[in-house]
Amino acid sequence: MIALLHCTCLAHTSRLMSADAFSHVTTWVFDLDHTLYPPEARLFDLIEVRMTKWVMDAVGVDRAEADRLRMHYWQTHGTTLAGLMREHNVDPEPYLVDVHDISMESLTPDPVLAGRISALPGRRIVYTNGCAPYAERVLEARGLSGLFDAIYGVEHAGFLPKPERGAFDAVFAQDKLNPLQAAMFEDDPRNLAVPHDLGMRTVHVAPQRADAPHVQFHTDDLSLFLHDLQR
Repeated sequence: MIALLHCTCLAHTSRLMSADAFSHVTTWVFDLDHTLYPPEARLFDLIEVRMTKWVMDAVGVDRAEADRLRMHYWQTHGTTLAGLMREHNVDPEPYLVDVHDISMESLTPDPVLAGRISALPGRRIVYTNGCAPYAERVLEARGLSGLFDAIYGVEHAGFLPKPERGAFDAVFAQDKLNPLQAAMFEDDPRNLAVPHDLGMRTVHVAPQRADAPHVQFHTDDLSLFLHDLQR
């Protein structure tokens, strides 16, 4: 019983500390894929199939080599698109339209998450390495339409991807947000390094915790995390 009470007290203290750490936040920045919907939806699997086909056609390689190149692009340039643009001069706009032309049937509305996002004080924005029209479709399928003050895609960063500093600078300048009064929620820990350096609160949203100094908070349940901030 004592041990149970001790654990309960620690959990309560942790929630209070988390809430206090976000008390200054006036702008809430959310990634999209695997952040505003769970990885179990496997939506990105559909996108990856179409990205691989693009690499095959653009570079003239078979599927196995295309998969290898996609990993190379992701590790070297941040995204498949960035690699295709820099190494093969691919036009980004047709690519973005095609790879995001996927079914949303695996997504379901989450009214609890919607309520908790809606209750956040200040401005709420989405910033994704996908394109804004795709983000709007995802938000609609999740029942999150109308909750965000702005939606930014890679096109708003001049097709520079997160985690590049220039991408964040471009989007944040357009939004006019103050990083010292903002928080970033992301599933890819690489994409939290720049926000941390800018003075933002950083939250890693993923099943596994990332051991990195620029990750200040971790959660495997975004909705619960937001609930605890509002207690």
